[in-house]
Amino acid sequence: MSKLYSIKGGVHPEFHKQMSTQRAVKTPALPEQLVIPIRQTSVEVSDFDYLAQVGDYVYKGQLLISCEMSALHAPTSGTITAIETRAVAHPSGLESLCIILAVDGKDEWTQDLYSPYTDLNQLDITALLKRVAEAGIVGLGGAAFPSKLKLAAVVKTGLKHFIINAAECEPYITSDDMLLREYADEVIAGVALLQQVLQAQRCIIGIEGNKPEAILALQKALAHTGNHASNPVISEEVKTRIEITVIPTIYPSGDEKQLIRILTGIKIAPNHYAVDQGILVQNIATVHSIYHAVVKGRPLIARNVTVTGNGVVKPQNFYALIGTPFSHLIAAAGGYRKFAQRLLMGGPMMGFQLKSDQVPVVKATNCILVSSEDQLAYSDDLAMPCIRCGKCAEACPVDLLPQQLYWYTRSENHSRAEQHHLFNCIECGCCSYVCPSRIPLVQYYRHAKAQIREQKTLKDNAELARQRFEFREFRQQREKEERAAMRAAHKRKVQQKMSNNGDKKAAILAAMARAKAKKAALAKAKQSTDQNSTEQK
Repeated sequence: MSKLYSIKGGVHPEFHKQMSTQRAVKTPALPEQLVIPIRQTSVEVSDFDYLAQVGDYVYKGQLLISCEMSALHAPTSGTITAIETRAVAHPSGLESLCIILAVDGKDEWTQDLYSPYTDLNQLDITALLKRVAEAGIVGLGGAAFPSKLKLAAVVKTGLKHFIINAAECEPYITSDDMLLREYADEVIAGVALLQQVLQAQRCIIGIEGNKPEAILALQKALAHTGNHASNPVISEEVKTRIEITVIPTIYPSGDEKQLIRILTGIKIAPNHYAVDQGILVQNIATVHSIYHAVVKGRPLIARNVTVTGNGVVKPQNFYALIGTPFSHLIAAAGGYRKFAQRLLMGGPMMGFQLKSDQVPVVKATNCILVSSEDQLAYSDDLAMPCIRCGKCAEACPVDLLPQQLYWYTRSENHSRAEQHHLFNCIECGCCSYVCPSRIPLVQYYRHAKAQIREQKTLKDNAELARQRFEFREFRQQREKEERAAMRAAHKRKVQQKMSNNGDKKAAILAAMARAKAKKAALAKAKQSTDQNSTEQK
């Protein structure tokens, strides 16, 4: 058994995972309309290539939008009725540009699917990166970082540890757990094909011990990898490098840097990246989507979503199309109960509250939590003054001082908050969970981060505007000086020409005078000759 390492802080909340694991993953009925946000990654992208327009009929899996690092596909067949701003699931509550797809109910696949790789010997890193980008795959653990960028980063550094994150430590969320229970063979095949391409020295699947059914399913699938009829053949050498490691159940063990620490003992410093030390971490659902893209040629158009909490009638997991309204999934789970007081996307620790269920599922949606207020770790309405107990500092897994950050972010003293390493906060919510005053600490940190980023953007824009203005002034002054220089040069040229013309005129007059004088001399000489002739006669 692999050696495990401990992490600092962390908490042991009530996980409530059994609520949504009593039923099999269900595919809900098609909604009447899908709202597909164009932005589906955590990276700003502006150079989209729109391949579908309003009025177009599209098939399931048809490419709608593409860019260099990702793509967006039609989750089902239907007609695009609009491309407009709609409310989306985001902490800011702002609207975003979306493609509105009227579903026709036929669910017909396009004929232009990507070619499956039946022989993995033909799959190298270049082909893998191309397929991951064109299939629109992003990190499905919640970050939604483009998978192409993350995989490409290890090409330069080489890979020592390839870690598959199956911890799923957030309370209530069971989307990865149920994925492993029902599709462990496909997940293992996805892990194996990535390992075969990346050739990591060590490949580890890290999973918390509170998922015994998923652990057993993984172990059975690993023992029989390659036997499944639809999976490509994986070499024995690759299989022997894959480890399934059960880790202690503690939150936030599923955070990338915390999981790396637990499995390898390596501590990734703040503002540093795991890939710089030859470590790649991929979420289990991301690996499964890569398997579908490579082996079956299918893009990312749906994902497992947990609909749970004491505010819904039948908590369970759904294999939901991207763009499905939250309200549609909640109705499929039996609808609301009287305890439905809070609606969150994500879990109670790192999720964020929503004002409406009329928002769509995106690639980053792993959970819809409908809960009573007393089930949440903190509350805006019930918060009391800080008593300076220090429990938040004890629970913080990244050695911050949450209490100090609270005072600085609350008073909007952003410079002091940054000096106390605000941006090192992973927003895990441990501080809020242990706070006896039920202060929503993480909300203050998120709000402050957003304000700082906005101020930085405004400052950068102002600096850019200043540079543009100064360059415009410099360009205008330069053009003015160039025009003045051109006028002066032209004036000198004219004067030179006039001077040259004067010299020519004087020379002409002198020549004319000489000719006239010569002519006069000749005339005088002739006259004198004629006079002498007359006298002689």
